[in-house]
Amino acid sequence: MTAKSIIDINQLSYRYEKDTVLEQINLAIPEGSFLAIVGPNGSGKSTLLKLILGLLKIQKGEIYLFGEELSKFKDWQKIGYVSQKANSFNTGFPASVFEVVLSGLTKKVGMFKFFKKEHSQKVMDALTAVGMEKFSNRNIGELSGGQQQRVFIARALVSDSKLLILDEPTVGVDAENVGTFYQMLEDLNKKRGITLLLVTHDIGTVSDKVTHVACLNKHLFFHGEAQEFEKLTSEGIQDFYGHGIHLLSHHHH
Repeated sequence: MTAKSIIDINQLSYRYEKDTVLEQINLAIPEGSFLAIVGPNGSGKSTLLKLILGLLKIQKGEIYLFGEELSKFKDWQKIGYVSQKANSFNTGFPASVFEVVLSGLTKKVGMFKFFKKEHSQKVMDALTAVGMEKFSNRNIGELSGGQQQRVFIARALVSDSKLLILDEPTVGVDAENVGTFYQMLEDLNKKRGITLLLVTHDIGTVSDKVTHVACLNKHLFFHGEAQEFEKLTSEGIQDFYGHGIHLLSHHHH
């Protein structure tokens, strides 16, 4: 196990009744990296995230978080998680952007404790990190899908997370805003040193922002640096997906 891995996965397999979804996955995610996990629908991506987050029980293999075995890991405030479901948020919910992000501190501060000035500062810092500080007083329901998603990322960051896990975060984000959304994630990774684990279908859009790519389809077909991934031929990717795929690369010069 490398000392600097934030997540270490060894020989991980998982099945739902008769269907094996993950088979002998070995994956080390270094601190400070930005990893995109890609794969077709039903390839086990969401199952892998649920296993890492302790939402599913490990059947075979092992997972270490920050060097500690998953079953013994308690320091969950180090990990921020933004699910796909963040986009199906109840828009009638009467809370301001500030309050939604502040709710990310309840684990640290306690449910009914008074929030201090330093907590307000933390909320504003988290909102600034995702470019949403001007919206702090706005009702969460008034925001677009992409803006809401940024707020949920701020909520995940507010407790000083070292690792941010995002499951298809651009579902519900307008196509023209996807690029700036990924730019914001790259800034979180490069400027704030947050390790990012992203499940995505947008591999062409994100390939020049991430540091590493993992291709998952029950097995781990590829895991390496983004530049190595870009050298893969379309035939190689086609074999992995089981059908043709149009790989677009968006290098912004």
